[in-house]
Amino acid sequence: MKLRTILLFGSPGAGKGTQGAILGNIPGYLHISSGDLFRGLGIQNPLRETFLKYAGRGELVPDEPSIGLVQDDIENRTRNGTFQPETDTLLLDGIPRNVAQAQLLDDTLNVVGVLNLFCKNIDIMVERLQARALRENRLDDANLETIRNRLEVYKAETRPVLDHYGDSLSHTIDSTQSPVRVLRDVLEVLAKLET
Repeated sequence: MKLRTILLFGSPGAGKGTQGAILGNIPGYLHISSGDLFRGLGIQNPLRETFLKYAGRGELVPDEPSIGLVQDDIENRTRNGTFQPETDTLLLDGIPRNVAQAQLLDDTLNVVGVLNLFCKNIDIMVERLQARALRENRLDDANLETIRNRLEVYKAETRPVLDHYGDSLSHTIDSTQSPVRVLRDVLEVLAKLET
């Protein structure tokens, strides 16, 4: 059975995590952030070291460990009853990060929509990332050179994922707005996807 899925999509600093945290509280929706999963790994987990190595340079973690981590989390949540695959909708944030990952997930996910949080102002994204670095002690957001590299990696590797899913599934939302206005626009799309 393929899992009903909505992708939270956008460049670093576009607001995926903010929106995902809110939407994940709606009954029937499960928000999973690949970045949060990686950052939550225990010190002894070798995958944590892999994540820190790549994130510290603003690069993507290789496909297999990224997909495996998310799939394991979904299986664990299904076993413990916090995710009902027959009725719930996944809100995936930060995965797939490239076309290869999207292809690896094609047999698992039934993607019904892509919420493309689009921020045309790079300065706003950089400010958000630097503020988040201070609030959450996130090394991947602290260094300006790393931030710029992450934005370049997004353009080169992640942006083409939109083409993989096609225009009919993509819903572009102006994420330069306040979080409340972005949420309003996101909820309008979610309401349409439920009909």
